[in-house]
Amino acid sequence: MASFACSAADLRPLLGTAANATASAEYICSGFDVDATYAIDNTYLLFSAYLVFFMQLGFSMPCAGSVRAKNTMNIMLTNVLDAATGGLFYFLFGFALAYGSPSNGFIGKHFFGLERFHSLSFDYGFFLYQWTFAIAAAGITMSHWFWSADGWASPARADNLLFGSGVIDFAGSGVVHMVGGIAGLWGALIEGPRIGRFDANGKSVSLRGHSGTLVVLGTFLLWFGCAIGRTAVTTTLAGSSAALTTLLGKRLLTGHWNVIDVCNGLLRGFAAITGGCSVVDPWAAIICGCVAAWVLIGCNKLAEKLKYNDPLEAAQLHGRCGAWGIIFTALFAKKDYVNEIYPGQQRRLYGLLMGGGGKLLAAHIVQILVVAGWVSVTMGTLFWLLQKLRLLRISSDDEMAGLDVTSHGGLASVYHDEKSDQALQNSFMMAKEDSSAVRLFFF
Repeated sequence: MASFACSAADLRPLLGTAANATASAEYICSGFDVDATYAIDNTYLLFSAYLVFFMQLGFSMPCAGSVRAKNTMNIMLTNVLDAATGGLFYFLFGFALAYGSPSNGFIGKHFFGLERFHSLSFDYGFFLYQWTFAIAAAGITMSHWFWSADGWASPARADNLLFGSGVIDFAGSGVVHMVGGIAGLWGALIEGPRIGRFDANGKSVSLRGHSGTLVVLGTFLLWFGCAIGRTAVTTTLAGSSAALTTLLGKRLLTGHWNVIDVCNGLLRGFAAITGGCSVVDPWAAIICGCVAAWVLIGCNKLAEKLKYNDPLEAAQLHGRCGAWGIIFTALFAKKDYVNEIYPGQQRRLYGLLMGGGGKLLAAHIVQILVVAGWVSVTMGTLFWLLQKLRLLRISSDDEMAGLDVTSHGGLASVYHDEKSDQALQNSFMMAKEDSSAVRLFFF
């Protein structure tokens, strides 16, 4: 592609006959390269930040649709507070701990409260972009370890790379998905299953979410958030293959075509491909999605046998499929793509099945063990303490009534005019007519 350069000689006639036209043209061109590069980089970065933040809405919709209607307000409030409190605390210390370079390999130590940014490419736009990842469940410490240039396992280190390669986790199979999945695992384990999830004989009882529509809406919003370059192609193919594999697999196992299962299948493909979306071929992404589908199907079967209950399937979908994505990247990362994304290193390692040897796989196994161990120690301890203080689980009465009524002032969806006469409210009923049409009657 041809390059473009600012020429004072070409610009001079456009500035008219003013005496200082030549000097003005030279001044404009002298700053053009730096200013244009800065503007283009920041526009792209901010656009990426908006896409990732838009995915927060995508997370919220499946959360709301996957729980019963009586708890919708509660889980939506959780999503809003996640972004709001995350913004304040990431500003105060989260960004500094994750990206406060120069620092040691374990934790950052500069830029608390966004003080003293040190370069044009490392300023407020970069903060905003990383905040959108942080509120999507990325661990701050993990961000430093695997994404910061100083992190002990980062592929961007100048020297002393882990196993000579570092960990390739481009968009967060480990830093985002495994972190959230392992945290969800400990929360659900310590809290225990919902009332009615298993009967007196220990048999699984389905407690379906109240809105498949919200789940589908959220799935498409998350898909839209992945739409950038080659990563969009590999992400789309992984999600698509996982969705179709899930559709057919669940049909064979249950005899039903279930849209919720298909949406979860699509999301498990996304979770698995995020780590290697920038360094694998499209055909490899299809393999990634197919395997991720069976990983989740198998984990859900195991969860039922162990009487483990999580309505959002966080541990299975994000944790296990994220772990598979980490292994997948170590197997299928392509040499040319790895050198393109992570330049500056001689003989950088790539995927085992692509001829790159086993050291990248060794580094990624270390990542899985470290993420699982760190999150288990920190979040497992936190949930255990909350349980001991009786702050983790609500009372049985509140659980049966629903948190929307007991804690949030009413249901999320109002089906009548709250200011209308009480008699009219009490007269609301539904009747089935002709065994096919449902009409609303007011008496």
